Amino acid sequence: MSGGAVSGAADGAVWCTGAGKGIGRAVCLEYARRGRLVVASARTEADLAALAEEAKSLPGRVVPLVVDVTDEGAVMAAVDRIETEHEQISLAILNAGTHKPVNLADFHPETFRRLMDVNVFGVVNGLAALLPRLIARRAGHVAVVASVAGYCGLPSAAAYGASKAALINMAEALEPEMAAAQIRLTLINPGFVKTPLTDKNAFRMPFLITAEEAANRIAHRLDRGRGFEITFPRRFTWQLKFLRLLPYPLFFALTRRLVADR
Repeated sequence: MSGGAVSGAADGAVWCTGAGKGIGRAVCLEYARRGRLVVASARTEADLAALAEEAKSLPGRVVPLVVDVTDEGAVMAAVDRIETEHEQISLAILNAGTHKPVNLADFHPETFRRLMDVNVFGVVNGLAALLPRLIARRAGHVAVVASVAGYCGLPSAAAYGASKAALINMAEALEPEMAAAQIRLTLINPGFVKTPLTDKNAFRMPFLITAEEAANRIAHRLDRGRGFEITFPRRFTWQLKFLRLLPYPLFFALTRRLVADR
């Protein structure tokens, strides 16, 4: 538990954004296996309907709720609807994200705007809707899903990595105040997880794991209630943590090899 004794009741609703595919979908199913009421949000109704259908055989329940996280008003309305029609949100997993590789030959401002809008402002909108309620209750748990791509600048990740670095910085900045308000904040930085997003990558992805493995690790660590950061697989993530500490001549000697190996 970070920053002292902060609370997060396990009997409220779990709200997960970006639940239509990948890690978000797998996390929803994992919490349904654990008997929780899960409200799953994404933009595509068909994806959410299929998720809710798959969860019917599990001890918990998945309730689909279509929302575009880039729409501030829609996110506010979604949080209000969850707490009015279902239960108070005790755990929010702000996971919605998108990815597009960026190279010099395909460098467009619109790519950066889109990734920042979804990856950063999607989380900001979720926090803006949640924080007044959690502050008033002096309870709750928010998990922000970033990425190890935010640790340092990596080739082809200029837009994606920048958006995830923004989330890491924002979470670090918010943690002390949230802890003081008895709200637990967890930063999740996965390595390579096999999802429709990573399927876009044209390079080798070391220590690739399935979305189901990632969801199990995330839920286990969130429910244990200890630590600020969840990152995996450690053999890979600690290499990137070390990489960002290197002097620039050494750092670029290594990252330039990634470009040369394409």
